[in-house]
Amino acid sequence: MKVVQLVRKAKKGNKKALLELIMAQQDDYYRLALSYMGNAHDAMDAMEEMIVSLYTNMGQLKKEEAFYSWSKTILVNRCKQMLKKQQKVVLMDEWEPAPADVHNPYEQKEQRMELQEMLLLVNDYQKEAIELKYFHDLDYETIAGMTNVSIGTVKSRIFQGLKKIRDQYRGETHE
Repeated sequence: MKVVQLVRKAKKGNKKALLELIMAQQDDYYRLALSYMGNAHDAMDAMEEMIVSLYTNMGQLKKEEAFYSWSKTILVNRCKQMLKKQQKVVLMDEWEPAPADVHNPYEQKEQRMELQEMLLLVNDYQKEAIELKYFHDLDYETIAGMTNVSIGTVKSRIFQGLKKIRDQYRGETHE
């Protein structure tokens, strides 16, 4: 697999290989950082810090095939550190997901507002888990590593959050 070969080269100090790995997933990194940081400037700063950290810590990566989940975990940790320094909280209602491939901008805006409204029903841990799973398409194991909880806790947060949303909207339709 090409990723494993590039990671091996990057571990030996090959900057081009590391850059190629990062560029292959740059949009995913950016969306992930933006969802935490809330604005493009801070998202780019977090990505920059992640790249420096990747370069200096490549030797610590044990499984080459786990590069992307490892690097995304580093990015999330950088974002959380930056937010802590800034004493800033990013609310999901201020976050705008990447635009979907929708031809009608009014319909797209309405869908975004509905998503934001739904996420107001769940707690911050549930929001984070739901966002990482469904907005960033990450697996449970990766989310568990990023949030420093067990896979069972991640699954529970997602299940309970979605149940809250589902119950709320079922209740509204039957009233």
